[in-house]
Amino acid sequence: MVKGSFTDESFWSVEIDRLWRARIIDGYNLLPKLLPDFISNAEIIEGDGGIGTVKKLSFTKDINGHGFVIDKITALDSDCYLIKDTVINGGIIGPRLISYSFEHKFEKISDHSTLVKLTVEYESSDEYPLSVEEQNLLIVRMTGIMKAIEGYLHTHPTAYV
Repeated sequence: MVKGSFTDESFWSVEIDRLWRARIIDGYNLLPKLLPDFISNAEIIEGDGGIGTVKKLSFTKDINGHGFVIDKITALDSDCYLIKDTVINGGIIGPRLISYSFEHKFEKISDHSTLVKLTVEYESSDEYPLSVEEQNLLIVRMTGIMKAIEGYLHTHPTAYV
């Protein structure tokens, strides 16, 4: 088993508060509406949206034999715009990974732009770290979600103000 991590940074042309509210606070309501071809359902299984909350996303297609991902919020600081979710079932857990987590840190660049720093930590089920291609697959999924939210916020300028 290998423990590893990788990072990515992306810039979004949306105010930090709106992006935080849409992606982190209300993402589970918003994502199935924005990505119906990918996400069929989202629900909170346990908790109130704070640390310890367990959430489930159901997909329209299986990912590594799973039609869902269940994650738990393990860190949340709305004042610092930081959240960490640990996947506890589904997603890409299986033959390749034993566990993985995503940390998103939002930073204000200007009144209308935000930097999002993504850190992924994982533990592989073999002695090999994730390849660049495997890392990029995870990054592309996260980026796709953020692009959909950014597009929605641009076309709905009063949403999440």
